[in-house]
Formats: sequence, C-alpha cells, structure tokens
Amino acid sequence: MAAKTTASRLEDQWRDILSVHARTMCEIDRVLHPHGLGASDFEVLDILASGAAADPGELCRVQNIADRVHLSQSALSRLIGRLEKEGLVERSVCQEDRRGVWVALTQKGRDLHTEVRPLQRAVLTRMLTGE
Repeated sequence: MAAKTTASRLEDQWRDILSVHARTMCEIDRVLHPHGLGASDFEVLDILASGAAADPGELCRVQNIADRVHLSQSALSRLIGRLEKEGLVERSVCQEDRRGVWVALTQKGRDLHTEVRPLQRAVLTRMLTGE
C-alpha cells in the first residue's frame, strides 16, 4: 500500500474536524432541546452574554454576531427574530446608522444562558477532551 500523500492526510484531518464538529453540535442540540434552545441559539446568547457581561443592557450589533457564528445573514436574522419572540433578546435600530440593528439580552435571556451554559460547557469538555 502506498504511503498517504500530504493532501490525503490533510483531507483526512479535515474530515475528522468536520466529524467532531457535527457530533458536538448534535450533542449540544440534544442537551439544550429541553430548554427550548439549539446550539446556534446558544451561540448567539453566549456571544451577547460574553460581550455584555459587565452591563446587562449593553447592545451588540448584529453584524458583530454574524462575524462569529456560522450562519447566513438571513438565517441569523430569523434566529434573532425567534429569540426576540421568546423574550430572550431585544432588537433596536441604530440611531446613528438606520441600517444597523442592535441586539441585547433581556433578563430572561441572561437567566436562561446562565442556566444552560454549564450544560453546553460539559458537552464541550466531554466531546473535545474525552473527559
């Protein structure tokens, strides 16, 4: 059997990364489902919570969230709309640039994030470190 080429090893490594990602996202979805969240929902809440930890009312531009999650702009807008409908976030239009949209966690969103964060972190620990 011929030795694997560098390209072949890279392809195998890439497929392994994708596999770990897919399994991890599915597991996060599974543990968060009873709380009404999916992995992408949590990511948005987590970004808002980490960026606004010092000030519960701090706003975050939707574009800043889009730069950090792996969703299309339209999928992110729908997700934020759903979180807003559930009372977890609030949206507002940027007064300086009416094209910009701001998002902030509500207290309900902050409380839910605090409740489920240990569940998500436990999945990451189990899936990424094998503990």
